[in-house]
Amino acid sequence: MTETLHRNAVHIQQVLAELGLPGEVRQLADSARTAAQAAAALGVPVGAICSSLVFLLAGEPLLVLTSGAHRVDTELLGAALGGTITRADADAVRAATGQPIRGVAPVGHPAPVRTVIDKDLGEFDIVWAAAGHPHAVFPTNFAELVQVTGGEPRFVGA
Repeated sequence: MTETLHRNAVHIQQVLAELGLPGEVRQLADSARTAAQAAAALGVPVGAICSSLVFLLAGEPLLVLTSGAHRVDTELLGAALGGTITRADADAVRAATGQPIRGVAPVGHPAPVRTVIDKDLGEFDIVWAAAGHPHAVFPTNFAELVQVTGGEPRFVGA
């Protein structure tokens, strides 16, 4: 782990403090761009990694927080939410979240983003989420994610 936090990670740490969350952002020496990389760097199961994926639903951003052990079933989720889900490109992700792909945190966006949270994240006492940069993460839990994002708990895939 490195000592200096990227400016995006500093912003997420400030947001966490404002929200009253105890998790402290860690900047990893190695990339955490994928759930497998983050799990290896942290020494945790891949399912304990909270992957933040941005999609579009009826042209509006949709943040899906899923277990790193899952792939989002966009057809299933789209049917449950009443529309077609498509993957957002890098520009749409940055516009909606202010953060880069593979570094999107569940919080700290310029405006609220509709959020769906994988119920399977509740199987872990601690999950690790991105903190605004591909090398930055923070610990949290399912209940905190639901509370601070206003997210809808759902099964999102397999």
